Amino acid sequence: MTEPMTYGRYLALDAILSAQHPLSDRHDELLFVIIHQTKELWLKQIIAELTAAIPLIDQDQLTQAYKSLARISRIQAVMTLSWDVLATMTPSDYSRFRHVLGGSSGFQSDQFRTVEVMLGIRDGVRHGPMTADAATRPSLWDAANAALGRAGFDLPPPRADWSAAYRPDPLVEAGWAAVYRDPERYWNLYQLAEKLVDVDDAMASWRHKHVMTVSRVIGGKRGTGGTAGVAYLESTLTKRAFPELWTLRTGL
Repeated sequence: MTEPMTYGRYLALDAILSAQHPLSDRHDELLFVIIHQTKELWLKQIIAELTAAIPLIDQDQLTQAYKSLARISRIQAVMTLSWDVLATMTPSDYSRFRHVLGGSSGFQSDQFRTVEVMLGIRDGVRHGPMTADAATRPSLWDAANAALGRAGFDLPPPRADWSAAYRPDPLVEAGWAAVYRDPERYWNLYQLAEKLVDVDDAMASWRHKHVMTVSRVIGGKRGTGGTAGVAYLESTLTKRAFPELWTLRTGL
């Protein structure tokens, strides 16, 4: 006889709530684990939304894609707020269990790298099979630019190697600038562009809050996993997935 569905069974709470395994006896390590596990769950949802949005844009169903893009930026806002929870852990708290992390680091998150790659940030950094697979296909920014081209704008030919780093192009900027100069005529593209800026803006806020939290907790120490810590994180603050949507504003 099939057991009746319950809240716990539906959400697999036995598995989820037994997935935290702190390696020290320090109270704050549980928070550290839960924060990062929660971020990975949200990243999974972002990947699902990007997976839904890109084909819709490919089919010029831009309005239908807005829902996923709006959801992504709101998830990013929740992820950014979670840094405030982690910041309740002081340097003294963290130093008492940091050694158990060994060489593990958020830098190794395959899902975070996959999100970057699916958005359009392809800087050659690979951390797992999901990221490598995503790099073989057009990004969200590639899809948006292809939609711009189908609307009649003169754009450069598609890139020969999707995995290569994206280089901003004056033709792309000019096309999107024309959309912004006549939003009533190109309303769907205009709204798509603003949804993309929302996502990029939210990502920039997440990066900034990450820098501030890490600086607050470990200062200038090197990060686990061999990264340069705050110095490395600060170097990512200028990353933009949709660069021409930012540079076009100067000329409007």
